[in-house]
Amino acid sequence: MKVVVCIKQVPDTKGGVKFNPDGTLDRAAMMTIMNPDDKAGLEAALRLKDQYGAEVTVLTMGLPKAEDVLREAMAMGADKGVLVTDRVLGGADTWATSQTLAGALRNMEYDLIITGRQAIDGDTAQVGPQISEHLNIPVISYAQNLKIEGDSVIVERQYDDRYHVLKAKMPCLITALAELGDPRYMTPGGIFDACKAEITVWGRADLKDVEDSNLGLKGSPTQIAKASDKVRKGAGEKVALDPAESVDYIVGKLKEKHVI
Repeated sequence: MKVVVCIKQVPDTKGGVKFNPDGTLDRAAMMTIMNPDDKAGLEAALRLKDQYGAEVTVLTMGLPKAEDVLREAMAMGADKGVLVTDRVLGGADTWATSQTLAGALRNMEYDLIITGRQAIDGDTAQVGPQISEHLNIPVISYAQNLKIEGDSVIVERQYDDRYHVLKAKMPCLITALAELGDPRYMTPGGIFDACKAEITVWGRADLKDVEDSNLGLKGSPTQIAKASDKVRKGAGEKVALDPAESVDYIVGKLKEKHVI
């Protein structure tokens, strides 16, 4: 079994967010982490490796420094890493990103593709399903559990206060929730091996069956009207009251705001 996990290097929002003049994220200037939902998807793939001997490849698109998350994934247990990086791919929205990843995946062998539900820098949950459409394979989103049965995958798909059990014949794609698996830690031996491992690097020329008009900022139909860092809250109203007066004051404010 061959499993490809699409992962993304995203900004660590604890360190602040920075923007370019065109409204896109200045990724080169920010601290980064592996997207949490992607890490849960990676854990699910590694469990398939433990159980069935699956070969796990991690794929990412980004700046050259995105190699770091590939090595992190390999230190956790992934077998191979593929980085897609090229200046012409910069500024991509979900449409252009999914076209790029699909173009890379057409060069790869896979039975199962796993992506995170969504990335914390966009929260669109669009890229995974879009990839499946480009590749013309089934997709099951919001996966909280999965198992393999023959040539099919059976997925518990989270839905409100319950879940659906869906079955799809492989090859197929699933999008992972955090509930799909608590990520394992890197091991000392894994870190050592990952540091020495060779990362496959692809550029625009390596993407298969993708038009230039669907790539990068120019191929992104999403237009950013305005972007800004989180708005700082004002100091608010400060009062000095004794305990009894404070209770009356707070209750009055809650009534004024129609909270109670």
